[in-house]
Amino acid sequence: MSMIKIEHLRKEYPNVTPLKDVCAEINKGDVISVIGPSGTGKSTLLRCLNQLEEPTSGTVSIDGEVITDPKCNISLVRRKMGMVNIVENVMSAPVNLLKVPKEQARKEAMELLKRVGLAEKAENYPDELSGGQKQRVAIARAIAMKPEIILFDEPTSALDPTMVGEVLSVIRSLAKEGMTMMIVTHEMKFARDVSNRVFYMDEGGIYEDGTPQQIFENPTKEKTRIFIKRLKQLALEINSPDFDFIGFTSRIEQFGRDNIIDARIVRNMQLAFEELVIQNIIGKLGRDNSGFPINITVEYSETDAAAEMTIAYGGGKYDPFTDGDELSVMIVKKLAASVTYGYETENRVTVRFTA
Repeated sequence: MSMIKIEHLRKEYPNVTPLKDVCAEINKGDVISVIGPSGTGKSTLLRCLNQLEEPTSGTVSIDGEVITDPKCNISLVRRKMGMVNIVENVMSAPVNLLKVPKEQARKEAMELLKRVGLAEKAENYPDELSGGQKQRVAIARAIAMKPEIILFDEPTSALDPTMVGEVLSVIRSLAKEGMTMMIVTHEMKFARDVSNRVFYMDEGGIYEDGTPQQIFENPTKEKTRIFIKRLKQLALEINSPDFDFIGFTSRIEQFGRDNIIDARIVRNMQLAFEELVIQNIIGKLGRDNSGFPINITVEYSETDAAAEMTIAYGGGKYDPFTDGDELSVMIVKKLAASVTYGYETENRVTVRFTA
């Protein structure tokens, strides 16, 4: 049985609907990183789970109890589900909400501060702590409520880069202890290292759900792939042998400048474009217009600092690397990191470039 079940969760605001239809099941011990572009409902999802926002429709259940039911006691919900996004005193919630005796609460608070590496700061005031230390106190406070799940909403977003590591280290230790967590984060390496599942959010829901290996190495959906690789794209189409060659190569050059691509990669793409398209594909298939349209897609990955040019064309099976001009093929292979050819319903050539 799942620990948390989300069914057709929807959240509407007057001018936007960040969550359209979210469905998911979360098991005890899951560590789920929630990633995606800004405005795709990541933080809204956490706030709906913790009832800081009332969903427009749909249900959320914890251990079979429907916490989105208006009759549900919200304070009980928040005891089960802690949320870390602001810093508060570690002792206050157990004393005020759980009615824990102050001496016991202090003892437990000291143990929690020790777990997050801040026992020596127990007597300090919040304004005497660094940003990273304040976030670790916030985590300790969340743990003090003995929740079944902790929600982290961008726990490192406001921190100096030097402080990010200390907060992520605490979250890693909680993951190793088996704490169930959902973490909205832009720290991709951390998400990959700490999670057993990753939610990529887009189009008003969980667009793709998979293991870190699947999401980061082999995403099955296009938007996930573009986000993970931080891809920049350029699409070109050639419809006749008399196309504007100078204009096309200029657009590749401008694409390179706009995305700060290594000048050598840009130049190699331009040369490969000329050798493959002009000297081979149009030369071979363009006489009777059977190869048109020729579609060229250029993708640049900020993550890999590499570019790929894909050329798709019709006109019957034609592999320029085996049937094309030998000198052109030799030039392209020297310029490229790798080349591939395939044919299903059309010819497809892919050339990869690295600095």
